[in-house]
Amino acid sequence: MTVKRVWHGWTSKENADKYQDILQNEVLPGIESKKIAGYRKIEVMRIDYLDESEFVTIMTFDAIENVIDFKGENYTRCYVPDVARKVLKRWDQESVHYELVETRTY
Repeated sequence: MTVKRVWHGWTSKENADKYQDILQNEVLPGIESKKIAGYRKIEVMRIDYLDESEFVTIMTFDAIENVIDFKGENYTRCYVPDVARKVLKRWDQESVHYELVETRTY
């Protein structure tokens, strides 16, 4: 069963590019360096509003056990390193985990 771990974070428009840089150059490489069994990929999405920017991450794992390997028994707890917390305004304290039931490619 493939699991999608979804998380949201918001930052000011002024800090959006800085946060994106932190994600790409520190947070994501830090996750990848953990060599988590069953971790397949992470997708990062961004939308800019008038007064803030929202980021969404979707991590893909082979199974919920792989998420537990990543975060421990309290696996819904968010993963926001201190360097990212300094530029975010707010963020989900917990991630949501979805079971992938279908994928279609056209």
